[in-house]
Amino acid sequence: MSNIFNEYPQKETAQPLYDFNLLKTLCEVHATSGNETSMKNFLVAYVEQHKHTWKVQPQIIADDTLQDAVLLVFGTPRTAVFAHMDSIGYMVRYGKELVRIGGSRSKDGYKLQGQDSNGKISCTLKVVEDASDEKDKKIVYEADRELDRGTNLVFECDFRETEDSITSCYLDNRLGCWVALQVAETLENGIIAFTSYEEVGGGNTTILARRIYEDFNVKQALICDITWITTGIIAGKGVAISMRDTLVPRRSYIKKIIELAKQTTIPYQLEVETTGNSDGKELQNSPYPFDWCFIGAGETNVHTPNEEVHKTDIHAMVCLYKHLLNEL
Repeated sequence: MSNIFNEYPQKETAQPLYDFNLLKTLCEVHATSGNETSMKNFLVAYVEQHKHTWKVQPQIIADDTLQDAVLLVFGTPRTAVFAHMDSIGYMVRYGKELVRIGGSRSKDGYKLQGQDSNGKISCTLKVVEDASDEKDKKIVYEADRELDRGTNLVFECDFRETEDSITSCYLDNRLGCWVALQVAETLENGIIAFTSYEEVGGGNTTILARRIYEDFNVKQALICDITWITTGIIAGKGVAISMRDTLVPRRSYIKKIIELAKQTTIPYQLEVETTGNSDGKELQNSPYPFDWCFIGAGETNVHTPNEEVHKTDIHAMVCLYKHLLNEL
């Protein structure tokens, strides 16, 4: 049995498992669905700056044919990792009304930020009409001036680290992007795809699937995203390997993933849900024969400014991705 989970120092060494400064920076980048340019530019600049320290320097594909997505191609790839760059948020409608971008959770007092033609914005969210259905709530902003129509707003980032956990807005899915960048440091053969539009039902993943399949003959994928803590997924008990959500991936591929996970000491949990979707949905609905599996740490306080993930699950997520990309 591989002891890959011990690849990094353990807690009792009193040394930090990871430096999360990069994750903090990723969480602070303003990149709501459909407005991912800032994240694309950040990721390309980061890779250009650090790739010389990696085991293999990747080919970077970030041209207009991919819109705001980014592909990193390492060696002779067999598997592609998909991590979406976008976040949920809000858009200014008419007057002071806000429209949700994706499944944002709305609560009085949430601090929002952004920028329009008049400069930087700091404002507060207010729920003016309550309803039993979250989607039916009417929400507005409170600010010292009127904001430009169509302005995108995001949660103000308050990044917090304790001995056991990370709490911040947008761990979904900046943590998935961070994990992908950790994996990139030692990756020899594989593709990392940073995608857009996931929080509003999918966007350019099908475009990436075509490019990856036709140019590199890769047809198996791992979805590097963050899932939910539920009655079956417990914080601190390991990374979740999803056997299904709204869609059902091909069983033989899922079984292969699970068997490879069993070969290690990496803690993992098997997830079976009836709701939710990811970039895997776009792959399954594409005309290309992709097998896919969602693998990610669970979080609480989903789609709020206080998303929280246990460090044990983060560590397990990084280790399992490294193992799978070596073995698949």
